[in-house]
Amino acid sequence: MSKINKILVANRGEIAIRIMRTCREMGISTVAVFSEADRTSMHVRYAVEAYCIGPAPSAESYLNADKIIEVAKMTGSDAIHPGYGFLSENAEFARKCSKNGIIFIGPSPEVIEQMGDKIEARKTMIKAGVPVVPGTTESIKSEDEAVKIINEVGLPVMVKAAAGGGGKGMRLVRDAAEIISSVRAARSEALAAFGDDSVYIEKYISSPHHIEFQILGDQQGNVVHLFERECSVQRRHQKMIEETPSPLMTPELRKVMGQHAVEAAQTVNYVGAGTIEFLVDNNLNFYFLEMNTRLQVEHPITERVTGIDLVKQQILVAEGEELSFKQEDLFQRGHAIECRIYAEDSDNNFMPNPGKIHNINQPLGLGVRTDGYAYEGYEIPIYYDSMISKLIVWAQNRDEAIERMKRALYEYKITGVKTSIKFLERIMDSGDFRSGNYDTNFIEKNHEFLLARSPSADDCEDMVIIATYIEFIDQINRSYTNKELYPAQNRWTKYTYKKNFERL
Repeated sequence: MSKINKILVANRGEIAIRIMRTCREMGISTVAVFSEADRTSMHVRYAVEAYCIGPAPSAESYLNADKIIEVAKMTGSDAIHPGYGFLSENAEFARKCSKNGIIFIGPSPEVIEQMGDKIEARKTMIKAGVPVVPGTTESIKSEDEAVKIINEVGLPVMVKAAAGGGGKGMRLVRDAAEIISSVRAARSEALAAFGDDSVYIEKYISSPHHIEFQILGDQQGNVVHLFERECSVQRRHQKMIEETPSPLMTPELRKVMGQHAVEAAQTVNYVGAGTIEFLVDNNLNFYFLEMNTRLQVEHPITERVTGIDLVKQQILVAEGEELSFKQEDLFQRGHAIECRIYAEDSDNNFMPNPGKIHNINQPLGLGVRTDGYAYEGYEIPIYYDSMISKLIVWAQNRDEAIERMKRALYEYKITGVKTSIKFLERIMDSGDFRSGNYDTNFIEKNHEFLLARSPSADDCEDMVIIATYIEFIDQINRSYTNKELYPAQNRWTKYTYKKNFERL
């Protein structure tokens, strides 16, 4: 057993704060690291200690493994929690932690390497008897080989980065004329994002559900799953909304998929929190997609329906503790939904929209949780992911959870930057989502309805100024005949609102 007294959180934003909250509840001291662009970030203020590790670009700060370990040693940190993204699935970083006597809160470097390489992960799952999407088990050596394999597998197919994730290095090929250009594009993007241009080919599953199972393993070999999350609402292969239980799931399917998830984790001797991700077709056939060897963005909805603090379990497992519950002790209570609030322009192909937040009003009330890091006056940096926060709701059933999410989104007000809030509201109102009859093509299928122009909070603020200006000018014009109002006051009021109007 290795008691952890101080943890360095090698991440930023909402996930850093979320980890630190659990640490505070466990009596564990926290160390934040930050880039020069994040000096005013909330995670820097929340931690017990905070240290700048470099300039704004991630490669010079949050991805600087040596600098992070240097800070961990200097502060006497027992462990490093990587959160998600950045170094969370970097085997070499996990190895460096171990060499320096620092606990890496996550699986072993060997497991990260094995499951982080999507091709090796496919091979491992095939050996374990887990169904996988038909495709190659070796990287593509040439464009000519890609043409030959795709002609054998049959279109459509996905060309995917072996070291990929987050939708990067991924191309859908529907036409034979697109094969070579798609392979080149996937390789180029993979090399830029992961430093590895290896790609492989999978048969494209039309209109699938993207369902992941949360797994948790300890150092004694015990593994459980904490049920599924439905992650099919995506744009550019990145998730926007998750819910649990999945509206697609049956008790029988949940049992079979959950068992396969546990077997997959046991096959690689998995320790810590992770996910086994599946694609499920219209006939409820399911296929292994990938394993994420880290905490997921959407973990709060699992916490809400199971009552398990996943970060706390990660820490306890890292200390050598055995899981205090077995599979039969776990069950789902009610329904939870998470919406990701992005600083982006939904009307402009979801382009990031960084900038200064003027006002922010976060929702409260029964069954509402917000994991965020932004505040009024905060400048969202251009260098990192555009997610501002995660909005999580829980209710007794799915219908009530949807209505609660609608209420929470209505209360969530952010001005100064464009956000995805209105877009998410329209998703809650869409017939396909409300019925639960949706898949990974949901946004494409409902494009016209979802992108119908809705005024943003900034638009509403501007419209109030215009309306108020018009109203005041009308009153002022009429007030010149009213001797109780002085002309000087009229001129001042008119000037003030004229200036506000002109800025529009």
